[in-house]
Amino acid sequence: MEKYHELFRERKCCVIIPTYNNHQTIEKVVADVLKYTNQVIVVNDGSTDNTQDLLNQIDPIDVVSYAKNKGKGFALRTGFKHAWNKGYEYAITIDSDGQHFASDLPKFVEAIEENPNAIIIGNRNMEQDGIPGKSSFGNRFSNFWFKFETGISLPDTQSGFRLYPLKPLSKMHFFTRKYEFEIEVIVRAAWKGIDVTHLPIQVYYAPKETRVSHFNPFKDFTRISILNTFLVFYALLVTKPFAFVKRLNKRNIQEFLRVQILQNKEPNIKITLAVMLGLFMGVAPVWGYQMLIAFALAHILKLNKVIVLVTSNISIPPMIPIILYASFKTGELFIDANKLNLSFNSNITFDLIKDNLIQYVVGSLVFGVILALTFGFVTYILLLIFRKKPVLQEEYVKSYQD
Repeated sequence: MEKYHELFRERKCCVIIPTYNNHQTIEKVVADVLKYTNQVIVVNDGSTDNTQDLLNQIDPIDVVSYAKNKGKGFALRTGFKHAWNKGYEYAITIDSDGQHFASDLPKFVEAIEENPNAIIIGNRNMEQDGIPGKSSFGNRFSNFWFKFETGISLPDTQSGFRLYPLKPLSKMHFFTRKYEFEIEVIVRAAWKGIDVTHLPIQVYYAPKETRVSHFNPFKDFTRISILNTFLVFYALLVTKPFAFVKRLNKRNIQEFLRVQILQNKEPNIKITLAVMLGLFMGVAPVWGYQMLIAFALAHILKLNKVIVLVTSNISIPPMIPIILYASFKTGELFIDANKLNLSFNSNITFDLIKDNLIQYVVGSLVFGVILALTFGFVTYILLLIFRKKPVLQEEYVKSYQD
């Protein structure tokens, strides 16, 4: 095992064990981890049993304690900060209830070489006997929303056996303190461009009658659901539009025009209607659901979904102040409720909107119709010009390919 002690030292990697009232298992968990490294930090999250007395007898671990229980997320954040201040660059987290096997630690520390900037999550076999039904369901629920929010597929987003690169985390400010932190950290890390991947691990669940769990199905699942709601809204309003803009370049635009417009076999009127629907939905006052509703309407109306979704991205963050301002000013023509001294600037917020909601809603709907009709007319004329004859279309396509 000495080679792993050396490997942990070389890679400046420690093991963080958050614990709360796990006196029955903490000694064995720590003893097993010490076989592979003595770079161990145990965070005693306000235990009220004799956990602290047990930890005081174990050498040479580093113990961080505080009197009041604040939650697993807070304990992990405390451990990360402590590890970073001690000079560690990586931290492997392992639960103190005995469900994880310390023999899997080498997999994580060895994986640093191939994935030096990644969060690596231990993938448990959730199909094996003894896995609680609530854990399996909660994991599938979490996996689904993680993919929706980040576009990354992971088989086990709730596993607590993980490796974290500490440098990028040290620059981030987190908000959650309980079990939902383990969702927040991987979603926001993925948004920052940090790789999130996985490797297989073993897992052991003690019999139900002897199992100790501090997870409250109602309270903690509610917290996780609330967090996912905020993350979904942020993904739809900010991260996905920004990602769309980031991917835009001359080649992508030309490819879109070539495939979806010039080589599209649909009639000009259907392409125009798809553009109009996308632009209208991009302005419509259903922030957070614009693309979802646009996709559904495109399906119902049998319009080109790609064109609809692309054009609905007019509501990207740089354009939001312009859209809000235009909606308000348009609403003034119909609603005599201009209580705001609104000037065009980038500080337009949703708090301003709610102070004069009717004016904004009416204005956005009218402005969306005007925008759709205007660009729809321009689009239809351009389509008549460039797609008037098949030979012209082929020549135009060829020019793009060249």
